[in-house]
Amino acid sequence: MRRHLDLHHVLSPGLRDLIDLANTGNFGRVTEQVRDLRGCTNPVNLHGWTVTTDQTTKEVVRSYRSEDEPTGRLLTTCGNRRSSRCPTCSRIYAADTYHLIKAGLSGGKNVAETVRDHPRAFVTLTAPSFGPVHNRKTDPTGKPRPCACGTHHTEDEPLVGTPLNPATYDYTGAVLWNAHAGQLWARFTIYLRRALAAHLGMTQEALRTGLRISFAKVAEYQKRGLVHFHTVIRFDGPSGHTSAPPPWATFDALNVAVGLAVRRARLTVESDAIGERVMTWGERFKVDPITALGDGELTDAKVAGYVAKYATKNAEGAGTVDRTLICRPCKGRGYLRGPDGFLDLCADCDGTGQAELIKALPIQYHARQMIRTAWDLGHLPEFAHLKLWKWAHMLGFRGHFSSKSRAYSTTLGALRDVRRAWRLATARARRGLPDEETTTLVTDSAWTFLGTGYRPGEELLAAQVRHDQALKQRAKTEGDPWL
Repeated sequence: MRRHLDLHHVLSPGLRDLIDLANTGNFGRVTEQVRDLRGCTNPVNLHGWTVTTDQTTKEVVRSYRSEDEPTGRLLTTCGNRRSSRCPTCSRIYAADTYHLIKAGLSGGKNVAETVRDHPRAFVTLTAPSFGPVHNRKTDPTGKPRPCACGTHHTEDEPLVGTPLNPATYDYTGAVLWNAHAGQLWARFTIYLRRALAAHLGMTQEALRTGLRISFAKVAEYQKRGLVHFHTVIRFDGPSGHTSAPPPWATFDALNVAVGLAVRRARLTVESDAIGERVMTWGERFKVDPITALGDGELTDAKVAGYVAKYATKNAEGAGTVDRTLICRPCKGRGYLRGPDGFLDLCADCDGTGQAELIKALPIQYHARQMIRTAWDLGHLPEFAHLKLWKWAHMLGFRGHFSSKSRAYSTTLGALRDVRRAWRLATARARRGLPDEETTTLVTDSAWTFLGTGYRPGEELLAAQVRHDQALKQRAKTEGDPWL
């Protein structure tokens, strides 16, 4: 007769739940589910079923019910791209982004390998200055120079990037620039084509007929809380990556056109509260050639790795928080409509609309002031469409962290479809199911979302998985013979 363990002496909720899971009678399946997530920090909990039927013979070749699981639910990965939220899923997103960028530089994934011979540049676009900040200066020889405050700052010093005089810093301009950075990028792509045509002495129609320009970009936060863009720009022939660009489409022409587009692209923002603001790029920008082989500073692999790394980052590098500050019950409004039809203060946020009070956030003054400015601007009628209160924790930036033009290379969706097809084929072979090409299978399913996260005992198992992965990674990078 099976005897359950006495749990009265167990104090830790995690250990107590782990023993409960061990007493379910199928602890091996519990650990298998957690291992299959590869350390995902916030898995999705599902309840439902799926049935796969051979359409020809009407035979059920596979059926699954979450009720048959020891815990009564199915766990699947969260798929979050942000490394601050889920390092495991973000690594997969970074790997997909790497292959997407690399394919547009070296070919592969249905992209012609001849693209490596096309003119390509790695361009960095920065934000303008909204006031002097503490920085780490160096002279032409690389020797550190004192900041304007007279101090030699270290690279990781929290003071770097913060205003020298917060009272005169243009926080309103900084937040609005972040909010319009995506639109400014769109203007840049338009003016790049115009500038290139003007530089080459041809009409824009003639340029479009003979040349196609492809982009891929990623956003990165500077320490001062402003985003800047790293972008890959490639010249193709009129048919895209399968055709060579014309002889006059050179890197030198691209370099000149970028400089002209940076200076000409601008966006005017008008408001009764703050007047008129003109959004422009910063004076500092960089255009570097990308080399196919290892004879240059920026190779295909280095650029792809650089973009992939920043595609999983968030605003945490600017000292802010990685979660929204909106009170969910009132959706940031601070009030709810009561049963009598009148507006009542939200009891969850005491009418502030904030899930966490901005003044109580454990962050430095500069980031808090950026968040407060975004929150206040977002409630002005003329800026309501920007939803700055929703993106206050992102310091106003609400665009995509990574994006590309349609013809640059493959898509993240296509990469995921290939991975999904491979996993399905592997699972079918493991279970002895017929090949999909030799039979017609139909899958019916119904799933319900239950929530996210682990049980306390499952969290202990996931922590062990993450620890084992860290040891393997350390052995791989350091070559530790003991691991």
